[in-house]
Amino acid sequence: MSIRPLRPADLPLVADLLVKVHAVDGYPVEGVADPTAWVSSPAVLRSWVAELDGVVVGHVALMAADGEDAARLIRERDRDRDESVADDELRALARLFVSPDARNRSVGRLLVRTVMDHAQGAGQRLVLNVLHKDQAATRLYRRLGWRYLGDTDHRHDDGSAPAACYTWPA
Repeated sequence: MSIRPLRPADLPLVADLLVKVHAVDGYPVEGVADPTAWVSSPAVLRSWVAELDGVVVGHVALMAADGEDAARLIRERDRDRDESVADDELRALARLFVSPDARNRSVGRLLVRTVMDHAQGAGQRLVLNVLHKDQAATRLYRRLGWRYLGDTDHRHDDGSAPAACYTWPA
């Protein structure tokens, strides 16, 4: 298993993987109509893929935290404590997905740790939103030390879904 930065040649593979994951899990709830555009959005600052035996089996992105409900909750909490996080210190872990064929092999954990290590080296705090229905992801984030901030409604083209907001480091 290896984790490496996303390359342009990976985009068709990652887009196909996203559609496959959506068909199995209903995740993500957006981006499936144009998966290449979704994973290569201008809001994505960096992306990584996981490879197993030369096959791309997972993806994760680091994004600006603007507009993320978890970022709003962090800012509200910090305002109450007379603290603040600069915009360039706050990033979102997003667009994490793993092939159903590669699950239970620590792919998700390795992808999340990659983003956490990158953020730590850059002096950044991370936030994320996870849908309540995605319990395996929630368990992963908690095991890795993410702290629950509160609940929100994740809005998407087809409506909204209940989600939880987390931050790291706690």
